[in-house]
Formats: sequence, structure tokens, C-alpha cells
Amino acid sequence: MEKRDNIEKLILENIDALNDNEPMEGHFARFEAKLDAQHKARRTISLNLIMKVAAVIVFAFLATNQAFIYFSPDNQGIINSKSEAASISLASVSPEYQEVEYYYTNSINTGIDQWNKWIEQGMISEDEQNMMDNELAEFETLYQNLQKDLAANPNDQRVINAMLEYYQAKLSVINIIITKLEEVQQKTQEAKQEAMAI
Repeated sequence: MEKRDNIEKLILENIDALNDNEPMEGHFARFEAKLDAQHKARRTISLNLIMKVAAVIVFAFLATNQAFIYFSPDNQGIINSKSEAASISLASVSPEYQEVEYYYTNSINTGIDQWNKWIEQGMISEDEQNMMDNELAEFETLYQNLQKDLAANPNDQRVINAMLEYYQAKLSVINIIITKLEEVQQKTQEAKQEAMAI
């Protein structure tokens, strides 16, 4: 107690001198630098902290994965199996698209029926048949990919437009082939008639 009283007494006697003296220039900057140096030295990453951060990252990854699985089209009732994905077409989007799809599939089937009649009549060569088979196989592959896209994104207008363009392109190719074959058939008949007339 006596030491404290002496210090207090010393301060009280020199209070004016102590209040007038400002610290030297740059004192606060040096003081702050010393404090930073002490805190930096104490900053160490513990294994416990690393384990906590790793646990948070793993939990976030698992939560994201579960959310993705939960909200995927399979669990939304859009696609329940691969066979359902294969049965999805424009008709499943709306009644208007069903009518459009019906028109295109009927027109395409009419062209293919005409092609098959010419095959039965022996008017189509094997090379022509192979060419048509390859074209139809490419269209079928494209159609299956579009069905998968439509199953994953049933309301995406880009996919719907791609399906419409698919039908237009397939019908156009079949019509071009049939028109050319009809022209060839007509020229062949005209040539036969001219030969008979001579």
C-alpha cells in the first residue's frame, strides 16, 4: 500500500508536467506495429480448425448433392424411367404441339410409305435404299437426343423449336428424295415411250 501511495503521490505532484508531454512522433505507429507483430506470431492454424473447415466443406458438398438429386427431373415426376424419356414428345408439352406433331409424323409416314411401295416395285436400287436407311438412322439418333433434352427441360422453348425444326428437316429431306425419284421415273417412262414409238 505504501508503494502505491508513493506512485500516486509522484503522479499527483507532476501531473502538469505529465499532461504537457506528448509522446514522440510516430509513437502510435510503432506501438501498433509491435502489437501486430505479437498477434502475427501467435496466429497458428490448429489441426482442430482444419478439421472443422473440412467438415463444413464436406457437409456443404453433401447438402448440394442431395439438393441436386431431390430437384432433378427424375424426382420431380417428369422422368420416372428411361422408357418414359423415350416416350416424351411434343404431344406431351401441349395439345397445340400435339397437332403439329401429328401433321409432321403423318406427312413423313406418307413419304416413307411411298418409298416402300417403290422398293416393292423394284424401282429403288440397293445404293438408294442404303442412302435412305442412313438418313433415317441419323434422324432417329437426333430425335432420341431431342427427346432426352425435352424430358430434362419440358418447358424450354429452344428444345421445342429444335423438335419442330427436326420434323421440318426430316419431312423436307423425304419430300426432296421422293420428288427426285418421281422425276427420274417420269423421264424413264418418257424415254421408253419414245423408244417404242420409233
